[in-house]
Amino acid sequence: MSNTSIVITSIFAPTEAVTKFAALPDYSLVVAGDKKSPADWQAAGVSYLDVSAQEALGFRLSEKLPFNHYGRKMMGYLYAIREGANVIVDTDDDNIPYDDWTFPALDGTFATAPADKGFVNIYKNFTSHHIWPRGYPLDLILDTEHNLKEEELQPQEAKIGIWQGLADSDPDVDAIYRLIDNTEIFFDKRDPIVLPEGTLCPFNSQNTLVRRELFPLLYLPAYVTFRFTDILRGLVAQPIMWVHGYRLGFTQATVLQVRNPHDYMKDFESEIPCYLHPNRVIAAVTRAISPDNTVGENLRRAYAELAKENIVSALEIELLELWLADIEALTN
Repeated sequence: MSNTSIVITSIFAPTEAVTKFAALPDYSLVVAGDKKSPADWQAAGVSYLDVSAQEALGFRLSEKLPFNHYGRKMMGYLYAIREGANVIVDTDDDNIPYDDWTFPALDGTFATAPADKGFVNIYKNFTSHHIWPRGYPLDLILDTEHNLKEEELQPQEAKIGIWQGLADSDPDVDAIYRLIDNTEIFFDKRDPIVLPEGTLCPFNSQNTLVRRELFPLLYLPAYVTFRFTDILRGLVAQPIMWVHGYRLGFTQATVLQVRNPHDYMKDFESEIPCYLHPNRVIAAVTRAISPDNTVGENLRRAYAELAKENIVSALEIELLELWLADIEALTN
């Protein structure tokens, strides 16, 4: 995994997570600031991009990318790609890496789920507690048929496009879980699990590795609700990965999340599209894409179909076009 960049966006002074990531050898850390970030932000070992520095990069994306939004992280992605990143690790300023933080290889033989199972609750393979990832369809929460049985997992060769590492303590769950249970979770240690075509699970942007061939899929929609942003990205990505021969894999927790303060009811309101749209998103993306297209073109067609479904707006399509123009200029 040579030339690997870690990318974070933050509106806080350097956190423990930032300091630990910055100290890791063999990785480059990029932090994208925002208008709310401290004016004197600085940390050793970090390429910090304040708003002025982001604008000076000359990327088309900055023409329409909103401020005070998680999507500012995309300026960090583009900077990392321009600096030669072949792999990007997406994480947050409240995810503290363990001392053995790493990701598995991108190619190899891994325990693999059966194909065409639809949505599966991958958390249940890492804990016996009743918990589910943010974005998991609510009508499946009590449906144990959508839990992967250990005997179903078989070793298969796979080309991994994206690794999602789990997070201990306060993992990525929805507001419903936090409002009705909110038990602190430390996941079991185990080998990774890979999902084949037709079997999927929501994934986030908190401890997530993406290989160069799939960099277009890093696009974070900026005109949907905040809590839907990275979930929609992950839902869109999976059918596109399948048609290009890549797989999504999940690893044991390698970070400890000390979550920044949240209002759970505001999170719930922001998550409503996560509860309503997962199946519609997968259906729309699947019918829009083709293995004959590039990854970027499939992303464009997927969002055009989502716009027809009124899941995203015309503003999203405009921003996506700028992102794809920047990606194409950097990777061609």
